[in-house]
Amino acid sequence: MVRQSDTVRVMLREYVSRHIDDLIETLLRELPAILLTGPRGTGKTTTALRQARTVVRLDREAEAAAFRADPDAALRGLDEPVLLDEWQAVPTVLGAVKRAVDSEPHAGRYILTGSARADLDAQTWPGTGRVVRVPMFGLTVREIDKALGLSPFLDRLAHQADAIEAPRGAPDLRDYVELALRSGFPEPALHLSGSTRERWLDSYVDQLLTRDAGLIGGRRDPERLRRYFEALALNTAGVVDDKTLYDAAGINRKTAIAYERLLRNLLVLEAVPAWTSNRLKRLVRSPKRYLVDPGLVAGVLRLDPRGVLSDGHLLGRMLETFVAAQLRAELPICSVRPRLYHLRQEQGRHEIDLIAELGGGKVLAVEVKADAAPGREASRHLRWLRERLGDRFLVGVLLHTGPRVWRIDERIIAAPICTLWT
Repeated sequence: MVRQSDTVRVMLREYVSRHIDDLIETLLRELPAILLTGPRGTGKTTTALRQARTVVRLDREAEAAAFRADPDAALRGLDEPVLLDEWQAVPTVLGAVKRAVDSEPHAGRYILTGSARADLDAQTWPGTGRVVRVPMFGLTVREIDKALGLSPFLDRLAHQADAIEAPRGAPDLRDYVELALRSGFPEPALHLSGSTRERWLDSYVDQLLTRDAGLIGGRRDPERLRRYFEALALNTAGVVDDKTLYDAAGINRKTAIAYERLLRNLLVLEAVPAWTSNRLKRLVRSPKRYLVDPGLVAGVLRLDPRGVLSDGHLLGRMLETFVAAQLRAELPICSVRPRLYHLRQEQGRHEIDLIAELGGGKVLAVEVKADAAPGREASRHLRWLRERLGDRFLVGVLLHTGPRVWRIDERIIAAPICTLWT
């Protein structure tokens, strides 16, 4: 356990501002405790250090021992805000935070960070109503480019779609692939390049499937888990039958369910639910699975730009996974408070990559195309949804790899992927 010191402040000199910085400050001014959740290595601790006066690293046995023995006593008297890093290493600390907040509910007491969902799914989790969760993912291009003054893309799409403009020097297809493979993990995204970045991502996946999975999932066969993770990577951004995945991995249904739960608890796999409406018929109810960072796809499949560009099937999935990662990181700060879904009819007659549902049932629709100049036909699913939903359909956008923005039809535009961050 340490108090903020010059050593810690040195760690923050090169800090890259994050989307959620202002949100964290705002919440701590009014709430006693917040919980930053996200995959390991996405910068949660570095971000939380900017707010903390005391740091407790619970993944270090020397610091964790007292909290295992008597978490209430260990918390007492610490300079606040207290950062409890990797809380899942000592889950009983959540109960101690709950009791401390109940007895003294003033603002700015605790920041918890964790890279596993663990007990948070339990209905009896003691933090309910006392600890507000803030999800945090990898760096977006907007964060790396220091363009945080720009409103989140979904806010702009909802309120200012006509003002979205293409920048000069927009990336081309290969540039987008290289951006995706750079990943959003701060270490490879900011400090590494080429083969060193590839080795870092390889190592991350190895650690994820062996050490991290073992810590929260008990005994798992790492080779079978890796095969299942590879199957998910090959099908990222896809609505795929469960059997297809577990057959590809050579495992049974029960094992596949356990592995998927484990990867979701490690916060590296997201299942985007299917969107439903009584105005539409024969909609698929299965979720769409994404690895939360395209760098994970590259790591487990050992991909480089040439490998992605030579596989049209995988190219589209990588671009959509990249776009989803940019949007997901902005959700906590969007003023329109969107929830993400996907839409697909049976036999794939109509499908929309991502649906952002806003208050009052209004929707924004996002399609991603690996095409520099998609024609009107590429927008047919967006036009179909607009006709079915009427006024509930606010705007549809076709994100592409070309340089221009243009209006395709009423309330439907085509725009470069880079308008997400420029």
